[in-house]
Amino acid sequence: MKGNRKFVALLLVGIMAALVLLSAGCGQKQAGSSGEQNYPTKPVNMIIAFTAGGSSDVQARIMQKYWDKLVKQPWVFQYKTGAGGAIGFAEIAKSAPDGYTIGGVNVPHIVLQPLGQGAQYTIDDFEYICQVVNDPQVLAVRKDSKFKSVKEVLDFAKKNPEKLKVGIVGTFTGHHLMLLDLQDKTGIKVTQVVYKGAADQNAALLGGEIDVMIGNVNDVMRSLEQMRVLAVASEERSKFLPDVPTFKEEGLDIVSDIRRGFVAPKGTDPKVVQFLRDTFKKIAEDPEYLKDMEKAGQPAEYMSGEDFEKYVREQNEKSKELLTKFGLLKA
Repeated sequence: MKGNRKFVALLLVGIMAALVLLSAGCGQKQAGSSGEQNYPTKPVNMIIAFTAGGSSDVQARIMQKYWDKLVKQPWVFQYKTGAGGAIGFAEIAKSAPDGYTIGGVNVPHIVLQPLGQGAQYTIDDFEYICQVVNDPQVLAVRKDSKFKSVKEVLDFAKKNPEKLKVGIVGTFTGHHLMLLDLQDKTGIKVTQVVYKGAADQNAALLGGEIDVMIGNVNDVMRSLEQMRVLAVASEERSKFLPDVPTFKEEGLDIVSDIRRGFVAPKGTDPKVVQFLRDTFKKIAEDPEYLKDMEKAGQPAEYMSGEDFEKYVREQNEKSKELLTKFGLLKA
């Protein structure tokens, strides 16, 4: 009798142990759907390739607020600035593909720098998470500038070759590409003045170091009381600047924007990439996030990782043409 009871007790212990192991196994499988058990288990490095306070930083900070609501582990911001973003983008590309380093990228910056500067990365070195911003570029001057229109700027530049000082953020960047497009379509010759980030560029314009600047809608929104935006390089007027004409309205076929998105190093576990894509999509669709983006002057436009990668490759081909025309394509 005692033997039977002992046998039953041992049998029950065995069954319970099996159930515990089975449960743990199921839990591991579920957590493993994000690439590793309970990913992320530690803070994730977020590399920003431009200066703190610039448009890229502002957008990522807004997104961080909503990431923190969905994911237990925070982002640790790292600023790797210079060369129009090339230093930061290369830092992302060469980081360990373990899911613990991701970063913000700008288009067309990431296609221009490998083409024209021999940057230490290519567009093949990333896993594309998503696009979150489509930020049209603008031509802006200080509020008290003598220039009141695009025509006045162009007339001055034509009469005074290389006298007009135009501020841009980096070479082989979206700003640089738009300046090349403007020069190509008008024949003007200017002096380009290069800055590391939008915050530096804004300060330079307001301080009188440059005559005009090529920036983005978001770059000028925070200093709008001190600036005059002469034109926006979009198909239609910006909802943030409804009174500002497009370049097309001014007689110039110029459409140019900066797309901001996020990537991980190539080779990152597909399950981790999918976790990141799903999480970023949830954030991008959050009504409160969209309200915060609008308040910050960030033109939100979500694009999936697959579509974002396709867009990047299309821009790569288009940029080749303009760089070749100006003799800037690296052999």
